[in-house]
Amino acid sequence: MKTRQTALRFLNLARILWALATLGAIGATYADTASRGPVQPLNFFGYFTIQSNLVVVLVGLIAGLMGLAKGASMPRWVVGLRAMASVCMVVVGLIYLTLLAPLGAAGGVPLPWANWVMHILGPLLVLADWLLARDRTSLSYRAVPLLLIYPLLWTGVVLIRGASDGWVPYPFLDPDQGYPVIALYVVSIAVLFAGIAFLVVAYGLRGRHRDVQLEIR
Repeated sequence: MKTRQTALRFLNLARILWALATLGAIGATYADTASRGPVQPLNFFGYFTIQSNLVVVLVGLIAGLMGLAKGASMPRWVVGLRAMASVCMVVVGLIYLTLLAPLGAAGGVPLPWANWVMHILGPLLVLADWLLARDRTSLSYRAVPLLLIYPLLWTGVVLIRGASDGWVPYPFLDPDQGYPVIALYVVSIAVLFAGIAFLVVAYGLRGRHRDVQLEIR
């Protein structure tokens, strides 16, 4: 029991430290962008990478501090936030590696070390936390649609901005390609989100996490 409590303590400290490291990477990226000209906050914070990593900061601090305080399984709503962070960060990593990195696109993070933190190491660590940490209850499959609300809202806002003021965060959403091409990308990414959300929830329902089933009402 004491060994498990010690392990949980180190896990929660690691979550807090990674949240602070991620916040540092976001701050450094903002400063780097500002050093080259005026920063448009709506554009800077419009990148899904930046927003997803801000979710990681929020979730890491909440889960870490609550874990240190309670030392037990996370409350239901914290598990839901962790699942959302896992889904978003896995997609961030996959989209960067398949659609952005081959084009040499920074994806909103031109600072090399911060790019590595937010696009590569961050997704790996968040996924590892979900796969290996056992301080949580299980999510119901009813949670899958809820995990898709944020990315769908983000996509809608980006499409509206692309059609109105011409700004898009990623080249595959550029209206100049034509909306049939954009629609293909959007549908493909939506399917990717749904598939990863399903897998995240399904993993939590495996035997070793079956002790308590979480249903989001």
